[in-house]
Amino acid sequence: MVPSIPWFVRARLKTRQLMLLIAIDEEGNIHRAAETLAMSQPAASKLLKDLEEMMGVPLFERLPRGMRPTWYGETMIRHARIALSSLGEAGAEIEAIRNGWSGSVAIGAIAGPAMSLLPATLAGITRRHPNLRVSLLVESSDVLLERLEQNRLDFLIARLFPRHDKRHLHYQALAEEEICAIARPGHPVLSLARPGLRELAQAHWIVPPEGSVLRHRFELMFQSAGLQPPRQVIATTALMFLTKMLRESDYLAVMPVDVARHYADHGMVSIVPVELSCRMDAFGLITRSDWLLSPGVRTVLQAVREAAAEIYGTPSA
Repeated sequence: MVPSIPWFVRARLKTRQLMLLIAIDEEGNIHRAAETLAMSQPAASKLLKDLEEMMGVPLFERLPRGMRPTWYGETMIRHARIALSSLGEAGAEIEAIRNGWSGSVAIGAIAGPAMSLLPATLAGITRRHPNLRVSLLVESSDVLLERLEQNRLDFLIARLFPRHDKRHLHYQALAEEEICAIARPGHPVLSLARPGLRELAQAHWIVPPEGSVLRHRFELMFQSAGLQPPRQVIATTALMFLTKMLRESDYLAVMPVDVARHYADHGMVSIVPVELSCRMDAFGLITRSDWLLSPGVRTVLQAVREAAAEIYGTPSA
């Protein structure tokens, strides 16, 4: 039986057309999209017209002030990003092998597991595979998921919330994250035998920004106890500022236990002896189900799974 020829071969699909789809989506205007690709607008219009004709569907709505992808267009744009990113990865891997490397792995993680899970794991990986280049981005789950969607990260250790689009994601839960309060060593609150929420409500706090899950649950903890949430707050996720601010003031801060333990072990902060009810959702390993992982990524991912099984007691497979 003669194998069927893929549609994109029959249609002579050009990488330039895929780049144009992405540029129009990002710029919202074919004139600016053409400029970013260093082509004329008539040439860009013809490329788009040819692509829509070969597919038999409109990919963009023409609006008075720009262009907006149709459902067909959104589907094609998503796959165009995947195809171009895959080609970019192929070139990068070949270049890495040619230069004596064995590939690269880009990991995204939230702060807790970045402190508790990754340091020893990555140290072991680089000892066993010295030519493997590993990069780590520590950010919020929302930022990391956006980077994963853009193919700028290979896998994540982060959270998924109901608002996130999970259609093309695979999630393996690892552990729940406990939250605690911290203060500078010698802070007056540490002299209390069992500080309660009433005392904590009167304190000055460094908290996550408004709109974050932890900020919402932090405030809800006080409201559920019939108390007003702390009024004197500084909202930030910058750990360097946070630890410096704690050392120079009587502020308290709320953060994951794994992160707090790291700073406490170095004598920079003390964990306040109070149990907070504002727990966070479980975090886990997140990969794209529509993306092929390189051998280097699979190696690191398996090492992270094995380390998580030891630390959190989760299955390694």
